Amino acid sequence: MNKADIIIIGSGPGGYKAAEYAAKNGKTVIIFEREHAGGTCLNCGCIPTKTLCKNAEVIDTLHEAEVYGVNNCSFDFDFTRAVERKQQVVEALRSGVETLMSAPGITLVKAEASFKDAHTVVAGGEEYTADNIIIAIGSRAKMLPIPGIDMPHVVTSTEMLNLQAVPKKLVIVGAGVIGMEFASIFNSFGSEVTVVEFLKECLPALDSDIAKRLRQTISKRGVNFSMQSGVKAITADGVVFERKGKEETVEADLVLIATGRAANSEGLNLEAVGIETNRGAIVVDDNMQTSQKGVYAIGDVNARMMLAHAATFQGFRAVNHILGKKDDIRLSLIPSAIFTHPEAACVGPTEDQCKADAMEYKCRKGYYRSNGKALAMNETEGFVKLLSDADDRIIACHAFGAHAADLIQEVSCLIARDTTVAQLRDMVHTHPTLSEIIWETAMQ
Repeated sequence: MNKADIIIIGSGPGGYKAAEYAAKNGKTVIIFEREHAGGTCLNCGCIPTKTLCKNAEVIDTLHEAEVYGVNNCSFDFDFTRAVERKQQVVEALRSGVETLMSAPGITLVKAEASFKDAHTVVAGGEEYTADNIIIAIGSRAKMLPIPGIDMPHVVTSTEMLNLQAVPKKLVIVGAGVIGMEFASIFNSFGSEVTVVEFLKECLPALDSDIAKRLRQTISKRGVNFSMQSGVKAITADGVVFERKGKEETVEADLVLIATGRAANSEGLNLEAVGIETNRGAIVVDDNMQTSQKGVYAIGDVNARMMLAHAATFQGFRAVNHILGKKDDIRLSLIPSAIFTHPEAACVGPTEDQCKADAMEYKCRKGYYRSNGKALAMNETEGFVKLLSDADDRIIACHAFGAHAADLIQEVSCLIARDTTVAQLRDMVHTHPTLSEIIWETAMQ
């Protein structure tokens, strides 16, 4: 029997980073991967999507070339080359992860693993044992019971990243992060994009002011939105939905289902170990430990926060618990970003949540249009909301506009150190930069 200190099932950002961290702390690790090293994020999620985002950004810039004094600009977009570049980026990073998994103390096994008991897994006909096991098996696209959803022109985000041609008419079901990013990308690529969403507003986890402004901005760029619309069926020609009691149909060459993701808890034989699940997600405590002592679950599979960086730090927390080490990781403080054009990002509670909790808070707003760097970049669309509590401590920030993700990261660090607005005012910011928007907002 093969033995290690820690077994990790899944080599996504949570799994491979946990393996590296554990090995650096003197633990031997066996990590299993049934598909490609790097998991969903690297192979069919964050990285390939953001690579296409860059293609879209270049196209948008070329359309605005005259603003920069470049006249008579014409170009042809080679989608095949864009997909090839995307794959080159993925393969380069995947190779890097595989190299990392060959470091001393780590053994990568390319096979699907399932539990035999609380300390043993079976993979490829062999048994492997460890005192502690970390489940990091990720998630899959969630499919709704819609008539016609199994038709050949209906795809998930995974297939969307491997298209051979840009669809003329693209209908996206769902206006969450995945739906909005693909809507922005393929609008830039030349598709006629329609987004059909059941809820009143896109990106329900985002601050409602930011979500509304972002949707309006993307709409001005040419994306059609049908909000408060329930999909009834998918046909060979398009999508049938009901809005305000009336049935409508929108034509589509391709239909993307972007209605969220579901935890990959099946196939692990969890019932043999007695691990508790809730709607398919593995239940964990604040140390990421499951109902079975010595078994942990991190990342999408526990559905606490389906983000790659959340998985990474949950992995660190799990390994620290195994090592008996304390840390200052605040897993309740997870920044997130939507890489549309323009971007949107947030950290901390929304203003809507503060109101619902009857919390005493103060909201300050800052605008891109008054920032020198934003004007120089021709990126004046956007604003920032900075929230502080009754003690002047910064508790949240929400933004949309160019490089919003980078701006939010600064505030995330400030919140993690319990920074006050007064302290932020005294922090020197480089001029001219977009980060001055955060400082100028605090100055109000």
